[in-house]
Amino acid sequence: HMKTWNVIIGCILAIVSLVVSRIGAELAAGLVFMLGAPMFLCNILAGILYIFFAYLLVKLLSNKFIRTSMKEVSIPRVSIKGRWIVVAICFPLIVTGIYLILPGTFVSSGMDRENILNTVSAGVVFNSLAAGIVEEMVFRGIIRNLLAKRWNTAISIVLPSVLFAAVHLIGQSFNPVSSILVLIGGTLVGCMFSVIAIDSDSIWNSAIVHVLWNAVILGFGFYIGGSANNDAIMSYVLETKSLLLTGGQFGVETAVIAIVGYCVVAFLAILWRKKQKV
Repeated sequence: HMKTWNVIIGCILAIVSLVVSRIGAELAAGLVFMLGAPMFLCNILAGILYIFFAYLLVKLLSNKFIRTSMKEVSIPRVSIKGRWIVVAICFPLIVTGIYLILPGTFVSSGMDRENILNTVSAGVVFNSLAAGIVEEMVFRGIIRNLLAKRWNTAISIVLPSVLFAAVHLIGQSFNPVSSILVLIGGTLVGCMFSVIAIDSDSIWNSAIVHVLWNAVILGFGFYIGGSANNDAIMSYVLETKSLLLTGGQFGVETAVIAIVGYCVVAFLAILWRKKQKV
C-alpha cells in the first residue's frame, strides 16, 4: 500500500503532466503558426505533440515516482479488443440518432472552407484523438491505479471520475444547474471509462471509446443542443427546452439520453469482466 500523501502527490503530478503537455503542445504549434504554417496543420501538430509530451511525462511519473511499469498502470502496448471497437462506433451514433429523431432544426454557422478545415482538424485530432488518449492515461491510468493501490476498486473508479468531471468546469461560466449536470454526467462517463479500462487492464479500450465519442458528438463540427453553437459547422437545435434532454450549457453529453448510455455501456463492461473471471 502506498502512503496517502504519496497518492495525493502522484494524482497532482498526473494532472500537472496533462496541463504542461497541453500548454507545451499549444505553444509549439503556435510558434509554427507564427512561422507561416496553415492553422489546420498546426492543429494536427498540436494534437500529436500533446500525446507525445503526455506519454513521456506519464512514463516518467510511473517509472520514477510510482516506481512501476507502464503496464502496471494500465498503459501497456496498444491493443484494443474488437468488442470495444464496436461499442466505440455504435454508442455515439446511437445517441446522435436518437436526438435526430426528436423535433429540431438544422442551423449552419456559415463557415467558409478554411474555417471548416480548421474546426475539423482541431476537433478530430486535438479535442478528440489527443484529449481522449491523454485523459485516459492520466485519469484511468495513473490516478485510478494510484487510488486502487492505496484503497480499493470502488474508490479508484469513483474518485477519478468526480475529479474528471470537476476539471471540465475549469474556465467555464456555467450556471448552477448546468454545473450540476456536468458533475453528474462527467462522473458517470468517467465511471464508464474506468470499468472499460478495468475490463482488460488497459486504457486503450477506454481510449477508443473516449476518442470516438468526442469525435462524433462534436469533433467533426456537428453540435446538438438547445441553441446553435457558433463554433460548430452545423448545429441541430432541439425544440425542447428540457434540461434533461438538452443537457444545459454543456450540451447533450450531460443529458439523460447520454447518461443512460453511459450506464448501459458500463453495465456491459462489468458483465464482460465477470464472464472472463468465470
